[in-house]
Amino acid sequence: MAVSVRIPTILRTYTAGESEVGADGTTLAEVLDDLERHHGGIRARVLDDEGGLRRFVNVYVGNDDVRFLDGLQTPTPDGTQISIIPAVAGG
Repeated sequence: MAVSVRIPTILRTYTAGESEVGADGTTLAEVLDDLERHHGGIRARVLDDEGGLRRFVNVYVGNDDVRFLDGLQTPTPDGTQISIIPAVAGG
């Protein structure tokens, strides 16, 4: 299934400066695998060493945070927009 993935500025070095790229997959995990195939290195910035989402990276499928859905197994229907958003900390 084809989806679009919004890429934050900090990760655009992996996508040749593109702010949005296409990817295929029926789940978020498959989409991230496809991103890695076409934009090597990006998965390591989204996933931790155990293969889970990094603590300070938020991922949305549509308008929903995947941490409140099925995590990496969240379905990604054709045409869905996925957003990768680094968390901002500070005071």
